Amino acid sequence: MLNQHTKAYWCVVNDSNIWLKDKALPNGSAIEFNLPFEQAICIGYHNEKPVMWLNDELVNQELIYTNLRELLEYPQTDFLLFSKAIQYGFMAREFRFCPQCGGRTQLNHNQIAMQCNDCRKLHYPRIFPSIIVAVRRDDKVLLAQHQRHKGGLFTVLAGFVEVGETLEMAVSREVLEETGIKIKNIRYVGSQPWAFPSSLMMGYMADYESGEIKVDKNELIKAGWYDKNVLPELAPKGTIARALIEATLNEI
Repeated sequence: MLNQHTKAYWCVVNDSNIWLKDKALPNGSAIEFNLPFEQAICIGYHNEKPVMWLNDELVNQELIYTNLRELLEYPQTDFLLFSKAIQYGFMAREFRFCPQCGGRTQLNHNQIAMQCNDCRKLHYPRIFPSIIVAVRRDDKVLLAQHQRHKGGLFTVLAGFVEVGETLEMAVSREVLEETGIKIKNIRYVGSQPWAFPSSLMMGYMADYESGEIKVDKNELIKAGWYDKNVLPELAPKGTIARALIEATLNEI
């Protein structure tokens, strides 16, 4: 039975930021850290110890937070815990009021969802499915500079899945819309929770089929085919984008 003396890992979150102690998840009891155990929720286990989640507004002390983007190179088990807690935090903020009836909500500790005090409807964390794809043409990889990455960073193409389409359809559509080229041999590689704030990135690799690059200026600044020996600044390690780029380069 968990109590305020139980040794646990603590995920205290503030928007897309998380509290770390000595560059790691704080490990100790609620008593040691002066944290409100009654309002904390166990969201899993790590190294055979419970992982407790709290939003920062429940903590009566000043804590130093680290942005999730700075933690991409942490071990995957750690990064997934950070992401999970941050997405629960976003849920708690997003559903302060019930989208169905407008009533005030409160956290249901058993379901880990926000429950309306009036209509009793449960609102779970929203997860937005997104695709991300690395495209190969002979011995080159397609890289693009996105409008949101104006610092010179290049990465692969990505976008949200639309209603009524499969993941593979979304991959083909996004590549065609953003660059004007058609692809083939679409194959699934892996996925990554992307808590900015609530995406699930599903990664693919594909091969060039036809067409010339015509950049959608609403989405991209530039795009082109890059040789593995002459690469621009790439997406950081720890991202599925970087993993897809490296997988494609390894194939080449």
